[in-house]
Amino acid sequence: MKLVIIFGPQAVGKMTVGQELEKITDLRLFHNHMTIDLVSPFFSYGTPEGKHLVGLFREEMFQAVAKSDLPGLIFTYVWAFDLEQDVAYIRDLTNMFAARGAEVYYVELEAEVSERLERNKSENRLQHKPTKRDLAWSEQDLLDSMKYYRLNSKPGEITHEPYLRINNTNISPEQTARLIQEYFSL
Repeated sequence: MKLVIIFGPQAVGKMTVGQELEKITDLRLFHNHMTIDLVSPFFSYGTPEGKHLVGLFREEMFQAVAKSDLPGLIFTYVWAFDLEQDVAYIRDLTNMFAARGAEVYYVELEAEVSERLERNKSENRLQHKPTKRDLAWSEQDLLDSMKYYRLNSKPGEITHEPYLRINNTNISPEQTARLIQEYFSL
């Protein structure tokens, strides 16, 4: 079993890279909006009810996959490094899979803000993430999050191995996925 956690700020390309990585490996993609958008017709992710339900769905999926004979999972996540609960979440997820003998790989994506603002409007993103279709809100949320959270790690902050950091500002999702596949021998 393999778990690839792809993290980085909004619209950096986590889901799209995950889709491409899924195509060239035997891993399945579970992008973070699969649960957010499941719950959003009932409760905003920002509400206690929304966060609770998203957390429950993710936990059940992770537990089922970790116990299964699937070859592995790709999970995408916006990790706020200055929030202890996010650090604990990734640590607990890593430990859950590692305790069952899984190899856990960390992939951090970073890109220039101007590129992320363009990606925020991409057809693929809007097709797979209904809550991002209000572009004025989504763009403002992307910009505001940079004021309140640190969404990329500091040098040396990630001590988990294996770990790969990629600036994908000028690299296609296909190229980025290929770099990940080759680096980790997936």
